[in-house]
Amino acid sequence: MNLLLIVVGLGLLIFGGHWLLKSAVGFSLRLNIPKIIIGMTVVSFATSAPELIVSVKSALENHADIAFGNVIGSNIANLGFVLAITVMLSTISVEKSFYRTDWPVMMLASVLLYGFIAYDGILQSYEGVILVVFLIIFLVYLLKFQKNAVVEELDEEAENLPTFKIFLYFIIGGVALWGGSELLINGAVGMAKFYNVSERIIGVTIVSIGTSIPELAASVIAVLKKEKAISLGNLIGSNIFNILAVLGITSIITPIKVVDSGLLTNDIYWMLGTALIIFPLTFIPVKMKLSWKEGVILIFIYISFIFSTLLFK
Repeated sequence: MNLLLIVVGLGLLIFGGHWLLKSAVGFSLRLNIPKIIIGMTVVSFATSAPELIVSVKSALENHADIAFGNVIGSNIANLGFVLAITVMLSTISVEKSFYRTDWPVMMLASVLLYGFIAYDGILQSYEGVILVVFLIIFLVYLLKFQKNAVVEELDEEAENLPTFKIFLYFIIGGVALWGGSELLINGAVGMAKFYNVSERIIGVTIVSIGTSIPELAASVIAVLKKEKAISLGNLIGSNIFNILAVLGITSIITPIKVVDSGLLTNDIYWMLGTALIIFPLTFIPVKMKLSWKEGVILIFIYISFIFSTLLFK
């Protein structure tokens, strides 16, 4: 029953995120906001909505380990699982913005998160403000200096959405996100109790993989269609938003306290290590390309992370 709640909850989150995105983009285009700004702000926030809703509700309901586990696990899954599967299917080229902006900002955000929670195990509200301010600075920098680094596929049909459809999609998306988060959290907590494992383990495995499904689906579809819409920058951007937006906003609403020490003694180091190793992989053996060989390395890292998580329960 708990697994069914999780599956249905994830389905509603994916469904809700999709309709919220259509509504947000449609509304932004109605206001004549330039697409580049929509891509960097509206689209990014809308696609992070499932993780944000799950993390906020988890923290408010005293399930902080699901909130932390969701983000930390998703960041590892985006690189060790989603990127691995993508490059195993097709070699992708790495843009110059990767080592100029994307990777340094992701590493800085990751190290900042580590610094905030490593010693007291709490992400305080003022630390959340720092994360969100960092995000705003990053977005302003992209807008002014690296517009071409942002690759977002906006739905052209959104331009023709009538007002009533924009609000209808917003309501449907919002309700689906709320209902999905309720079911997902209840299922995750129930599964943790049933199998007598920590909420952290459920958070960094089942919940995080589930919230990474949209990225995986988009990546595989892009590869099968031989499109170049998917890039390393997109996944790194998702990781940056997970830390700065999801955990930043969540901790502003309510401070998040780590309950299971495994998050600090194991999981956070895997997140840092996975992010760190991406840099040399983009230069070895072929410069600025990721192929199936790097994919095998990344998937091995991800499997090792899952095993280490089960050992540190």
